[in-house]
Amino acid sequence: MTFNATLETSQNIAKITLFGELDAATAPILKAKIEAAAAQNPHRLVLMMENLDYMASAGLRMLIFAKQKMGAQVDLFLVGVNDRIMDTIQKTGFHHSVVLVEDYETVSLER
Repeated sequence: MTFNATLETSQNIAKITLFGELDAATAPILKAKIEAAAAQNPHRLVLMMENLDYMASAGLRMLIFAKQKMGAQVDLFLVGVNDRIMDTIQKTGFHHSVVLVEDYETVSLER
């Protein structure tokens, strides 16, 4: 399976939608989107993960990179994470560094 990521920015929210399988070969695609999002100085970064089927350790490194690149003042939201990927996020403790929500509408209600 392939991977794709799209970036949209609106009202100081950068939203990256992820599709497919995120691994070492595809991580540079996400990294480029994160860097493009950071250049726009958003107040929130939202990663739409409903269509992300698989995430290898390189994908987790990209999530950590996103948090570091955005800085402490920018909230990082993970939307619609599947159970298998959620298990990885929780085992690493990264869930303490992000806001996990079920749907995008919740992002506007948070904080």
